[in-house]
Amino acid sequence: MKKNSKQKVVVALSGGVDSSVVAALLKKQGYDVIGVFMQFWFPVGETYGENRCCSLESWNEAQAVAKIIGIPVYKTNFGKEFKKMIVDDFLLQYAGGKTPNPCIACNKFIKFELLLKYAQTVFNADYLATGHYVKLEIKKFRNKEIKGDTIYTLSRAKDKNKDQTYFLYNLNQNQLKYLLFPLGGYNKEQVRALAKKMKLPVHDKKDSQEICFVGHSHYDFLKKYLKLKPGKIIDYDKIAPSARGGAIAKRSGGWELGEHGGLPLYTSGQRSGIGLSGGPWYVAGFDRKKNYLLVTKSPARSELLKTELICSRVNWINNKQKLPLSCQAQIRYRGRPAACRVNKFGQKYQVRFKTKQRAIMPGQSVVFYQGNELLGGGIIQ
Repeated sequence: MKKNSKQKVVVALSGGVDSSVVAALLKKQGYDVIGVFMQFWFPVGETYGENRCCSLESWNEAQAVAKIIGIPVYKTNFGKEFKKMIVDDFLLQYAGGKTPNPCIACNKFIKFELLLKYAQTVFNADYLATGHYVKLEIKKFRNKEIKGDTIYTLSRAKDKNKDQTYFLYNLNQNQLKYLLFPLGGYNKEQVRALAKKMKLPVHDKKDSQEICFVGHSHYDFLKKYLKLKPGKIIDYDKIAPSARGGAIAKRSGGWELGEHGGLPLYTSGQRSGIGLSGGPWYVAGFDRKKNYLLVTKSPARSELLKTELICSRVNWINNKQKLPLSCQAQIRYRGRPAACRVNKFGQKYQVRFKTKQRAIMPGQSVVFYQGNELLGGGIIQ
């Protein structure tokens, strides 16, 4: 998508290879480019150190990149807002037995609300650009009903392994008109090659894999900040059928397998980190009244497979979606899109899949697609 190359654009410059290449590409295209480095909240302590997204090292790298490209870079502190809207909510959701995705919340509240407003009010910027791998396009309708109507669409990036549409379903038309995503037509190898050609020192910097603010492990983070109550791990395959979904009852010996570290540390369908031998074991469910963690050796148990979910806080990229809607839905970032039908369910939405889906987790996001086009998404209830 072409923009006016004489306009001003703020780039969310993190010190990583993606945002650095974005800044360099836009500068080369003739934009008036300004880099903004965001400072977030980070846990202080010997174990955790700084938030990797906004560490001193990253700030120094952002400054070095800006100097090479020939653009100014400024630092702004969103630590207070990040702590309240992202970290506190992350802990609250886990404490309530849900599995939130803080990257989705960060994109919604921090990058494309706070930062966009900051770019417009402080720098009078025409656009905000980020290093997300996603395609932004404009569709113009020329029929009598919606003559001259312009719709902004988001679609999967060229690099399907790096595609980040799943994290961006909360964007709306009023935001999209001010956004640029220059990396949608590139794959990661091309971006690194460009960075190397431009002599940017971050061309071989590793991508961050964990949640940025948790340190080495989100399990350790939860153990540090939540009051966890250990309890029994129960072999779900040895529970009397009449007791399933209610009180726990023995059917045979050996139904107590060990002790868990606290129910918020586990999610439905989880395989690793349970701490049992003789597996593999999978989390089949929870008895929260008795503080039992229920596990199974069968990932195909009916309790782990569902054809329906209810979601709330749904956002549609284009508000003109007609329901019921036949599309594809993705229930986790690395999951595969599955055919479904979406309809209203009171104030919420009901999603019915054509095939059973494994380990649908409350708190995660269900994201809707029509082919490669991102339609919207919501929070699984």
